Amino acid sequence: MPGRIRQEDIAAVRERSPIADVVGEYLQLRSAGGGSLKGLCPFHDEKTPSFNVTPGKELFYCFSCTAGGDVIKFVQSIENLSFTEAVERLAARAGVELRYEQGGYVPGQESSQRRRLIEAHRLARDFYSERLRDDSARLARDFLAQRGFELADAERFGVGYSPAGWDELTRHLRGRGFTDEELTRAGLARQGRRGLVDMFRGRLMWPVGDLTGETIAFGARKLHDGDEGPKYLNTPETSLFKKGHLLYGADLAKREIAHRRQAVIVEGYTDVMACHLSGVPTAVATCGTSFGEDHVKILRRLIMDTDGSDGEVIFTFDGDAAGRRAALRAFGLEGKFVTQTFVAVQPDGLDPCDLRLKQGDGAVRDLIARRVPLFEFAIRSALAKHDLDTTEGQLAALDEAAPIVARIKDQGMRARYAVNLDRWLGLMDERFVLARVRQHAGSTRASRAAPARSDNRRAAADSGGQRGADGQLAQAAPYDRSDPVLRVERESLKLAVQWPALCGPEFDSLGAAAFTVPAHAAVAQIVARCGGVVSAGRARDWVAALLEAAPDDRARSFVTELAVETLRVAGEPDSKHADVVLARVGELAVGRQIAAVKARLQRTNPVQDQAAYNTMFGDLVALEQRRRSLLDRATGG
Repeated sequence: MPGRIRQEDIAAVRERSPIADVVGEYLQLRSAGGGSLKGLCPFHDEKTPSFNVTPGKELFYCFSCTAGGDVIKFVQSIENLSFTEAVERLAARAGVELRYEQGGYVPGQESSQRRRLIEAHRLARDFYSERLRDDSARLARDFLAQRGFELADAERFGVGYSPAGWDELTRHLRGRGFTDEELTRAGLARQGRRGLVDMFRGRLMWPVGDLTGETIAFGARKLHDGDEGPKYLNTPETSLFKKGHLLYGADLAKREIAHRRQAVIVEGYTDVMACHLSGVPTAVATCGTSFGEDHVKILRRLIMDTDGSDGEVIFTFDGDAAGRRAALRAFGLEGKFVTQTFVAVQPDGLDPCDLRLKQGDGAVRDLIARRVPLFEFAIRSALAKHDLDTTEGQLAALDEAAPIVARIKDQGMRARYAVNLDRWLGLMDERFVLARVRQHAGSTRASRAAPARSDNRRAAADSGGQRGADGQLAQAAPYDRSDPVLRVERESLKLAVQWPALCGPEFDSLGAAAFTVPAHAAVAQIVARCGGVVSAGRARDWVAALLEAAPDDRARSFVTELAVETLRVAGEPDSKHADVVLARVGELAVGRQIAAVKARLQRTNPVQDQAAYNTMFGDLVALEQRRRSLLDRATGG
């Protein structure tokens, strides 16, 4: 056995392992000012980032759970490794050749048990990938081709084929120095009647990587009719692989997830491939288990899902009954996210892989673009169980849907969903529905602690309040700065006040109706009274004109606040940032128009009032096209 690693080699590992880079492989980091970075702590559950990394000092520290140390300590803690194992892992990452005391450097003997198992998986991945081109792998290649994948796609995702022989991989790895115990411990082989045999035989193979990209497991799809095993077979749980703690494709998608603030959850390996190849590179999937709390933690760290987060988590499910049940199970975890959650279900029941095969890449992108809030999906699923043409059915549906609406943490959003619920039910009695929702909301608050995001709410008087029909600011519900809709609306107003030249005619064309908060609509009206942003001159003169046009002190105070508040962009904003923000405001406004038209269509009998129905349907198509155009701009497409 080799002895201790030489100190100069440990120093070299630290030198070549920048802590920001290493930590950044596990969670998203953002500037905390003063040269520091911050993110959601990977060692405890939190909704406000308290985990700090200081690149200049090469240290990390969590001000909440007090975990801290250097880059080696971080890898030890997050991977549950010994000091030596952590150094060896970082050395392999950095390309540092380690030397040991008591005998010096001996090639091949310095690897820890974990390093050995990871190396076995790497060799197994290469072995399976090479076998995909063999004559015996024809069924595997046919399977891929029938689902629209080429060999180049298989190479991109590391897809391979496990030969049907009993011990081909076992013999291959034995020849490279691995023991039977190591192969068993890695989950690559198992004990058979006549000795060790391969865990996977005659199957299409997907390598499963951890967040750093190391292959630590495999998913295998049955190809032969004579295979009596399950359709999909995963590596058994090992010291490397805990399926409930891993998302397939997260190593490939993590940078895009962080960049786009979006994660798309699909059901299988081929769905992940189809999404990535179709231009949805944020897709991930669970590994043979239901989506659970540990998966939530992974995504929250990658998105940096904090109070006020403007990210999106989008679940996609098959359109059948099983898919709907899976979506409703996911709804049970909605409260674990701070950011908004959505569902994307293809009406004809096609999953992303089949959808891409039959309708092309654009159809997969459109599926994700048509996502609906998870709350809306859950509410509509509840309503679908009842006969809404009868009073009894409407009331039963209300009693089932009201608790779902009551679970919405944001008060403004909860009130808007209550209004939508009234329309979807066809009761046309908003006060009655709101009262029923409030009744359930009260019992919900009594049964659980108030959400953490309430700490960040400010009174209406501090943020402009609400504006009545007479144009005066009035007392209203608290202004929730963490509401993602309010945040993007507020950003657009700050741009209009501080950088009107970047907004062009786009802001003016939005109009006050595009804003959900009366205080925001009031500022839009003030801008319009001053001739719109297209007439703005010098920044100082423009703000002075807006203040002059404000009807009262509260309005002037709100405009002043918008004029001095920092924009949500590093450095000075540019036209691209403004275009994305304004397109997002427009897309949200059009989305509300679409919901209103759909509600009217539901209440219209296409037989009795065909002309009106056709007109509304045409309006809906035009609005959907407008929304897709705005969504492309809002997402930088």
